[in-house]
Amino acid sequence: MNFAGGEPFVKPKMLGELAKYCKEELHLESVSVVTNGSKVTEGWLSEYGKYLDIMAVSCDSFNEDTNVKIGRGKGFHLAHFEKLCQTCKEQGIKFKVNTVVNRYNFDEDMNEPIKRIAPFRWKCFQVLIVEGENDCNQTLRDAREFAISDEEFNRFCQAHSHNRCFVPEGNNVMRSSYLLLDEYMRFLNKGVGDPTKSILDVGVPAALANVYWDEEGFNERGGVYDWTRSSDCNPEAPPKLDW
Repeated sequence: MNFAGGEPFVKPKMLGELAKYCKEELHLESVSVVTNGSKVTEGWLSEYGKYLDIMAVSCDSFNEDTNVKIGRGKGFHLAHFEKLCQTCKEQGIKFKVNTVVNRYNFDEDMNEPIKRIAPFRWKCFQVLIVEGENDCNQTLRDAREFAISDEEFNRFCQAHSHNRCFVPEGNNVMRSSYLLLDEYMRFLNKGVGDPTKSILDVGVPAALANVYWDEEGFNERGGVYDWTRSSDCNPEAPPKLDW
């Protein structure tokens, strides 16, 4: 189970209780969260960190001016990011870095800071333009100024692919290789159709039957990996979760 947003830590108590439920009641082998890191506190980690296997923190540049230009914080993102990295490692939480490769960072050399931080996984996404979501000035966001070509994304990949933690994800494998639930508990058909009915109304199997999932793309982007903080501390999941 991966909690993403938006920003999951806008509701920290709810997020913590959900992570706890996933571990204590559902016995899921992996619980992770994707966050920009700005609202993660030591108090939250002390109370709920034991229920997390992975914390993925967004960092699009190791130049603070570039982060501000992209919209990632107001000039203090990196200090908080590095402190959070250290705290996660001290608590046994696997630390992952998510980077969106875009117009403002595709030619940045990130090798030295990544080597120093040493995340267990560094996911690098090519910025994705989605029709109706971020493709014009009529949508909530307009990401067209951040768009890069496949060639520019490949150039970034070539410069960083020697890092063992490096996992690239271009537009060609990103669109439909995730199983995403929205706030109404509907699976999203990214780019190919409308959301499914809510799993609260029809159940998981019926909803899954109406969602397109690119399994080949999932495997191509390294969707299966070592996502559990300790292989001997997670009981077997209940049979009812075997979909």
